[in-house]
Amino acid sequence: MEIGLHIPDFTYPAGPAGLADDLTRVAVAAEEAGFARISVMDHVWQIGVIGPPEHEMLEAYTTLGYLAARTSKVQLLAWVTAATYREPGLLAKLVSTLDVLSKGRAWLGVGAGWNAEEAAGLGLPFPGTAERFERLEEVLQICRQMWSPEDGPYEGKHYRLARTLNVPQPLRTPPILIGGGGERKTLRLVAQYARACNLFAGPDLEHKLDVLRGHCEAQGRSYDDVEKTVMLPFDLGDKGENIPGVLEQLRGLAALGVDEAHIRIPRVWETERLELIGREIIPAAAEM
Repeated sequence: MEIGLHIPDFTYPAGPAGLADDLTRVAVAAEEAGFARISVMDHVWQIGVIGPPEHEMLEAYTTLGYLAARTSKVQLLAWVTAATYREPGLLAKLVSTLDVLSKGRAWLGVGAGWNAEEAAGLGLPFPGTAERFERLEEVLQICRQMWSPEDGPYEGKHYRLARTLNVPQPLRTPPILIGGGGERKTLRLVAQYARACNLFAGPDLEHKLDVLRGHCEAQGRSYDDVEKTVMLPFDLGDKGENIPGVLEQLRGLAALGVDEAHIRIPRVWETERLELIGREIIPAAAEM
């Protein structure tokens, strides 16, 4: 099992003036500790589970471009892009650019989006649920077409592109991760289009994986081809006293077939926590 780092919080003690340096320290420490991926949220306001909307929030793809210049190995992605916030041709171009400038380290993390309040606040497109999922599927189709030799038109219900020209192409076809556990739509899209799913480490995780297995069978795809990722918080304690419990939780996830635990940790700017995870958690998880 691999360990990835999610950075959802940008309200640090040094404030905005120190944020660039703080993010550099966090990303470099995570890469040196052996984290497989670094992600940021695609939100424009902070979300309630992390803090009030008035807390600092950076735009996702600008931030990922900055992190690409300060790292050399770790994979980079938005966890996850709201499909309707950007036109799909531009989104494919953004991820292609990130991949070229990071020398082949970009993923597309994407979902239907959910934060109507921030979308209304900044005037971002946010149609109803059914339409958002229709648009998400077309976004997936457009990105896959733009990352292929095909540069012809795309005609969908919601998007029409006259020519899907994308130069330069990404150095590799960016893997697609679809976030969410919706059993009828989201997991079906994972089976049809994605390299990876993202679920939460809750009591229904095993059931969600069974649903995904069924969708893979219906699509004629091997369930084992889909990477299973799980988002969860980590709190090792001030002196690492919670490490045994964290390892036990990871063993339970590994037993269900989870390939990556994508974690968020409190006070991530205190990079000693990342170093501790690199010493005590990442090597143990690699053996699970």
